[in-house]
Amino acid sequence: MKINKWKLRILFFVFTLITPIMNAQNTAELNNQQQSLVKISSLTAAGNIDELKTQLNKGLDEKLTINEIKEALVQLYAYCGFPRSLNAINAFKTVLEKRKSKGINDIEGKKIVVENNPPDKYEQGRKVLETLSKTPQSKPAPGFGEFAPRIDAFLKEHLFADIFVSDVLSFQQRELVTISALASISGVESQLQSHINIGKNTGITEEQLAQAADLIENTVNTTQANTIRKIIGKPLTPIIETDMMVRMAEIEVVPEYLEEYKKIVKENAEESIKKENGVITIFPMYQQENPTQIRIVEIYANKDAYNSHLQTSHFQHYKATTLKMIKTLKLVEMNAVDQEMMIEIFKKLR
Repeated sequence: MKINKWKLRILFFVFTLITPIMNAQNTAELNNQQQSLVKISSLTAAGNIDELKTQLNKGLDEKLTINEIKEALVQLYAYCGFPRSLNAINAFKTVLEKRKSKGINDIEGKKIVVENNPPDKYEQGRKVLETLSKTPQSKPAPGFGEFAPRIDAFLKEHLFADIFVSDVLSFQQRELVTISALASISGVESQLQSHINIGKNTGITEEQLAQAADLIENTVNTTQANTIRKIIGKPLTPIIETDMMVRMAEIEVVPEYLEEYKKIVKENAEESIKKENGVITIFPMYQQENPTQIRIVEIYANKDAYNSHLQTSHFQHYKATTLKMIKTLKLVEMNAVDQEMMIEIFKKLR
């Protein structure tokens, strides 16, 4: 009887040790470094350099190494093109210079080796792709590889050989970078599907993919985030929210301030659309026959986005500097007759 009690105690002890580990494995979220890679990759693909600089700083603060970020930005040229990759690399260079001037010493990380000279580079890349996809890869690749052999060679010899064989980033990190970039670009759903499958082979879970979608919704937009959700079978986030705000501002400007007012309202609209995801549009116009009559179409994703907009420095500047310039102001709340058509008109909804 004593032996049985001891056995039960030992089993209970082991169970208490194993259970948290199992739960952690089943519910593991993207860690801070992985989240930074998602944001950096999506912003690079979207071409949002201002916000990218912010996330590059945060990534370094989260202890991503300099060379890990460099490798991610270099890899991204294969998925979103040289121009955006080079823009991101130049932005990263600027970020590092500013941090260094402030006395911040970031971690260099593993050495980046440029040379890659195997006996057969195509074969090297083919084997890497087989490892990632867990699927036999014929030579040439069927379809596109037979039709355009050079692109098949570039894919195997450069992307999956020269780039992917570098161990500065793991295969899992590289797939997270690729998935985040593809999810941020419209029209590449089939490639995204393939890399989500590959990402799962490297250990990326559906929960982590769903979390990546949430991050991309914030860095890019809802529609692009939904491309991941659709593939992994998660509920899609509605593009048009029920509390979306649409209004028309009817303004009469004091004639002597007209040109100055137009300059200030233009700057506020540009800053709002550029910096605030929740601002769908702020579109100022004036009547041809009576230029002092200004009309501004304002559309906000929801009431929270509108309230947030009111607190921004650019809106506060607009409000303070134009107060003396405005003779009359009337805000007219509007409802769209066809909300779905707004997706085509205002591409930011997508």
